[in-house]
Amino acid sequence: MVPTGTEETICRLVREYSDMLLRLACTRLPSVSDAEDAVQEVFLRLLTAPVSFRDAGHEKAWLIRATLHRASDIRRRRERGNLPLEEAAQQAAPEPETALLQAVQSLPEKYGAVIHLYYYEGYSIKEIGKLLGLPAATVGTRLARGRDRLRELLKEEIE
Repeated sequence: MVPTGTEETICRLVREYSDMLLRLACTRLPSVSDAEDAVQEVFLRLLTAPVSFRDAGHEKAWLIRATLHRASDIRRRRERGNLPLEEAAQQAAPEPETALLQAVQSLPEKYGAVIHLYYYEGYSIKEIGKLLGLPAATVGTRLARGRDRLRELLKEEIE
């Protein structure tokens, strides 16, 4: 078991995973500041409610899943329009983004997450399955369907 909650462990996790988790959150959220908040809240959760990991693979999988869940929570809250005043002010000035990133962000989470992990992070289908707790066949299906949706979204944008 790998204990968390110690300052040394949290610092190591932040150094090792923060960039990857931020990129992942950016594919699910409309702004970088929202993505930063999601990642920060995941690390804060480790500080306040320590989790024991079996090994480094379990540690990484937990961080990825927790980041995806937190990003989904933030996205749902924004879609409902239930925003604190500070967040509404930030949303008024959107940050410039590429067409591809916007298209990936508009995908349902189950497709966007596997596309990000496969293309941006370089994981294999089998590795993504282990990280997300899904069969490799399901990951492959989601990857194919996500690509199809991306193709349609980008084609619509060009026309």
